[in-house]
Amino acid sequence: MNNMENGKLFRMTTAQALVRFLDNQYVSFDGVETKFVEAMFTIFGHGIALGLGQALDEDRGGLKVMQGRNEQGMCHVAIAYAKQHRRRKIIPCASSVGPGAANMVAAAATATVNNIPLLLLPADSFASRQPDPVLQQLERSESLALTTNDAFKPVCKYWDRVQRPEQLMSALVNALRVLTDPADTGAVCIALCQDVEGESHDFPGYFFQKRVHRVTRPLADAEELEDAARAIAGAKHPLVIVGGGVNYSEAGETMEDFCAEFGIPFGETQAGKSACRSSHPLCLGGIGVTGTSAANAIARKADVVIAVGTRLGDFATASKSQFAEGARFVTLNNNRYHAGKMDAVKAVGDARATLLALSEKLRGKKYHAAYTDQITRAKAAWDKEMERLANYAYGDDFEPIVKNRDPRSIPEFVRLTGGRLTQTAAIAAIREAIGKDDNIVTAGGSLPSCLQRMWTTDKRGGYHAEYGYSCMGYEVAGALGVKLAQPEAESYAFVGDASFQMLHSEIMTAVQERMKINILVFDNIGFGCINNLQMNHGVGSLATEFRYRDKNGEIKGDLIPVDYAQVGQGYGLKTYSARTLDELKAALADARKQTVSTLIDLKVLPKTMTDGYDTWWNVGVATASAKPEVIEARDRVLAMRAKARKY
Repeated sequence: MNNMENGKLFRMTTAQALVRFLDNQYVSFDGVETKFVEAMFTIFGHGIALGLGQALDEDRGGLKVMQGRNEQGMCHVAIAYAKQHRRRKIIPCASSVGPGAANMVAAAATATVNNIPLLLLPADSFASRQPDPVLQQLERSESLALTTNDAFKPVCKYWDRVQRPEQLMSALVNALRVLTDPADTGAVCIALCQDVEGESHDFPGYFFQKRVHRVTRPLADAEELEDAARAIAGAKHPLVIVGGGVNYSEAGETMEDFCAEFGIPFGETQAGKSACRSSHPLCLGGIGVTGTSAANAIARKADVVIAVGTRLGDFATASKSQFAEGARFVTLNNNRYHAGKMDAVKAVGDARATLLALSEKLRGKKYHAAYTDQITRAKAAWDKEMERLANYAYGDDFEPIVKNRDPRSIPEFVRLTGGRLTQTAAIAAIREAIGKDDNIVTAGGSLPSCLQRMWTTDKRGGYHAEYGYSCMGYEVAGALGVKLAQPEAESYAFVGDASFQMLHSEIMTAVQERMKINILVFDNIGFGCINNLQMNHGVGSLATEFRYRDKNGEIKGDLIPVDYAQVGQGYGLKTYSARTLDELKAALADARKQTVSTLIDLKVLPKTMTDGYDTWWNVGVATASAKPEVIEARDRVLAMRAKARKY
């Protein structure tokens, strides 16, 4: 739109104005300008088909319309797409009123917890209230103003409801303010009353002008930088925790240079993994509950912990038990709330800009850490463990890594499926088989634990895990979102059988878009991760294995095998069954040759995932029980709670 048109009025519907506005949004980062919105996901229902649907049908400008299959699933695609683009592109997601909107609530929480921009456009009840209760309307007798969309309020960073056409302007301006804010982004919900979608208004031309939202690199205050430098300069054995903020700031190389110059090793959170190269000599791998023995050994003796771009979740800190009692914390974060955790000496600013400024301060103090051979010894021990995990195989003297189990499970699994793969050996084989520039995606269950420990890559952003909300069902949709963001690279979804059953609807979207994704279903016939949690704390194997009911009415009968390869075939995927390491390697090699999406059904022995490495996770336990195993677990948990930092 040229300047002459800025003073004009444009008669159009609310929905038409929304589409035109979104089509003119751009972001600029380090001088590079990109279009912020290039597509929109929809599942049409009566609440948007004739309003927003009409606008998209008549004149969508440069926007591509994408057809989702499940509202939560399409939002997961959009989250992964935005994350892989380091939050500089989004795909808004539109749904009908009622169940379509409610299906997106979990995805909104996933985006907000992970600080990923997600724009949600659910239809809402009629502003006029004339047809109340309209189809799918949630009626609350205490307030007719409440609708399903009020459920988005606690899980969004910005929420608004458009009840008049002119409200759209301030709603969208504020939505873009939040969506493009690296310190405080997350889900944004703009609820669209379905009658208002089609109502006309004279919108000013300047509302539709090209808007460039500058993503800046704010530098921490000089006094904060001096405080941080002074705290680090007094450390003999500091440790860096690399969080997701390093990834989004594109500060991986700066982080590596910082650690190399001052001799400081680094561990990685799930969101921070692959911001830096795994091959870097100071990289210790994942840290915390799902971390490596190398990272956790160094962490236990660190005197200063430098947390960069991380919100210090319980897994990264082992529920605040990971570090020595006297360890001090320094945080570098663009969000003041996260920077203030753990009584930290904080420097609030962009990761890269703040690291560069902090380096100048430490250089002036002629600082260098006092490590001798501790780092190389810790890494060597982990390399040896990695070799053991890669060669861990089923045989006559087989012992599962996770000891607490139903004694029937493994022999019954082998008999029913023929599967002899161990999870750790399968991951090692996959890592050897796929390309150095490929991307992997994972989410809930035991796979993020194994992958944070075992996966290595030098591709920045090549490891994509959703573990802030640990949302099962993210994996398949996430792999599509990553593929849409980087179509030149192979995209692999690492998904457990339970998570696959929960949500794999966007397979059909991948087929429709002709986007090849590779789905690796790790089938151990159950919720293996939670089964471990149960049985390691004295609880029986209750409703976490997939079993028939027995003659006593308990879910303790025979295991229920599923052929996931046949599920994939139904969607037109090229599929494989892998029961042994040789079958898996052959399937991976052939899958790379395919032009259509693939699915490999891996029959993976229960209890063969990684476990432990001297950390603790605080969980709710029964403090009274008739079972000695539960009391023993209770005592262990209470003893660790007494040792952990209190806040």
